[in-house]
Amino acid sequence: MSSRKHPANGGLVYSTEFGRMCPACRKPVAECRCKKDPPAPKSDGIVRVRLETKGRKGKGVTVITGVPLDATALENLGKQLKQRCGSGGTVKDGVIEIQGDHRERVVEDLSKQGWTVKRSGG
Repeated sequence: MSSRKHPANGGLVYSTEFGRMCPACRKPVAECRCKKDPPAPKSDGIVRVRLETKGRKGKGVTVITGVPLDATALENLGKQLKQRCGSGGTVKDGVIEIQGDHRERVVEDLSKQGWTVKRSGG
């Protein structure tokens, strides 16, 4: 008996009839719905801005959470804020991170765009 475990759905990844298959839902990749962007996260309507240094070797990072936008709109907002701050950063898991302490500028910009913004943390 083999100790290797096989996927519950057989692990089909290619079909001569349909081409590449999604191993999770067993549908052709073009019709796969399981890997699509998740809907915008639920939010209480308040965007929170904080400075985070923990786990970053003392470097400060401005973290923006609670923005109820889908993935592409969040990427665009992150890009806009990074350009405004003149700094790098990233958008991942529904959170925008901007390198450096830019809390004042971010709160100002988001307030001008009509968001309810609060500074959290210290």
